[in-house]
Amino acid sequence: MVPLKRRKTVRNDVNCERNEVIKFPDVVIFLLERRMGASRRAFLTRLGRNKGFRVEDCYSDAVTHVVSENNTGEEVVDWLDRQIPGGWTPRPVHLLDISWFTESMGAARPLDVQDAHRLKVKSVSQAGGGTRTVSPYACGRRTPLQHHNRALTEILEDGLSREVEAIVESERYQAMKTLTGIFGVGVKTADRWFREGVRNPSDLLTSGQRLTREQEAGVRHYEDLSTPITKEEAHAIGQIVEEAVHTVLPGAELTITGGFRRGKKTGHDVDFLITHPEEGKEVGLLPKVISWLDSQDLLLYHRVKDNTYSESKVQLARSQSSMDHFERCFSIFRLNRPLARPPEPGASSGGTAQESAASGGHCSGEPRSWKAVRVDLVVTPVSQFAFGLLGWTGSQHFERELRRWAGQEKHMSLNSHALYDRTQNVFLPASSEEEIFSHLGLEFIPASERNA
Repeated sequence: MVPLKRRKTVRNDVNCERNEVIKFPDVVIFLLERRMGASRRAFLTRLGRNKGFRVEDCYSDAVTHVVSENNTGEEVVDWLDRQIPGGWTPRPVHLLDISWFTESMGAARPLDVQDAHRLKVKSVSQAGGGTRTVSPYACGRRTPLQHHNRALTEILEDGLSREVEAIVESERYQAMKTLTGIFGVGVKTADRWFREGVRNPSDLLTSGQRLTREQEAGVRHYEDLSTPITKEEAHAIGQIVEEAVHTVLPGAELTITGGFRRGKKTGHDVDFLITHPEEGKEVGLLPKVISWLDSQDLLLYHRVKDNTYSESKVQLARSQSSMDHFERCFSIFRLNRPLARPPEPGASSGGTAQESAASGGHCSGEPRSWKAVRVDLVVTPVSQFAFGLLGWTGSQHFERELRRWAGQEKHMSLNSHALYDRTQNVFLPASSEEEIFSHLGLEFIPASERNA
């Protein structure tokens, strides 16, 4: 049993920590006790918190800076690997010597990480038994779809957890997954509908819920939009869009982005980036493309979002947000299916009338000759095309890591419009993704070898 006096001291420490003001929320520090000792770690923790630093008692995914004393990089990684269930994997976290912490305390702010502060981590190379430094940033590592550790990752992908299975099988999870899968429905709307008794698209048809045009289209074509799009279907849509673009503006260029550009075989939508080699020619292009597609009866739904270049160029470039300001069209395409054999006389098409209505089909017993497919068209000036292409190719994790690298390691701001060097107050032009990587001091990683 803890003596009364000591118990009071502990309680006061906790209350003090709750009242501390965190001045640097983006820097999350974990002090490794190994070889540091519990009392020194406690002292340094209080010191850091008193100066406005966020110092965690336990390691978690929120940690950005791991600080140790008298340890090698391999020893820190080994400790983390033994403490974390499933083992520690390289992620965007700095492994640092105590010198960074003490210097930051002296400066009363988190200092930029220098090479002298870093703990070197080496791993055995598969070829020749050499060594190489493992980058903690995903944008500095190749992670292709086809890799040497598939046996291990497929354990990860096919393994089961009782806790996870219990959540996945719950009524709320199933309903939220279904409702947020409707085009135009977010988490807040889905949660409100769930509390009102809605569980699936069919319920929306009978519950009297007021839907937006986007949501109406999402419910009407739910079945098709929930079906993965194949690479062949994406290619067919690309041919259609290319014909539309070249018809209204010869010389314009069309590039598929997203998962299909990274080599994925299926996806939930198809994204295209459109530009023209002559700056300014792209202005007014999108409405003409949409008009052509509509005249061919290829659009089931579309909504245009104008470009929002209202901010100053410097403000736009300094932003590290994943959201861009390009003109775009969110649409649902009518993609014709290959001709199939007609059904036998008297054969049922399957599904109820309600299910058919929810998916945009009909009840005539005849197979539908088309499929609804989500397509996004994005128009960018050629001077911003390389940045837009990089931003729209993904993956989301890779793009986030790339922006973190640019900001923390290179003092630059990267988004889908520009790369801005904050130290020199200049824009760094680039006509290709390779040039952007070169500016960032990174080896160029082709789209097919980025995080999928």
